[in-house]
Amino acid sequence: MSACLMIGGVALGLAAGTFELEWTHSVEKIGWRESWRVEDGALHLDEARVRGSGAGMEPGPEARLQNGWWVWAPGLSIPALDLAASGATGAGWRLCADGNCREIGTDPGKAIHLTPC
Repeated sequence: MSACLMIGGVALGLAAGTFELEWTHSVEKIGWRESWRVEDGALHLDEARVRGSGAGMEPGPEARLQNGWWVWAPGLSIPALDLAASGATGAGWRLCADGNCREIGTDPGKAIHLTPC
């Protein structure tokens, strides 16, 4: 399977059709990871992982603890995703796909718009 993800105005080819987002929560300073799939013109959140809870980042009700991470399958499908670029976390978002990772949203500014292409 292959897919395409628009990151702002840049197209990223996804050989496997999947990508991961990782970031540090701006208030709690706790790691968060999500596994996404691009399919049928939508973004599908297959799995979420968080190192703790608080300030609006509680694990899903079916979450299970694995290697220090709360893990669950949200089952969310959306047409697009906006990532805030607050600059409050000391880093941006880490987006990984096909064995390559890149930092996005490291500088404060407009939200970064992710959408299938």
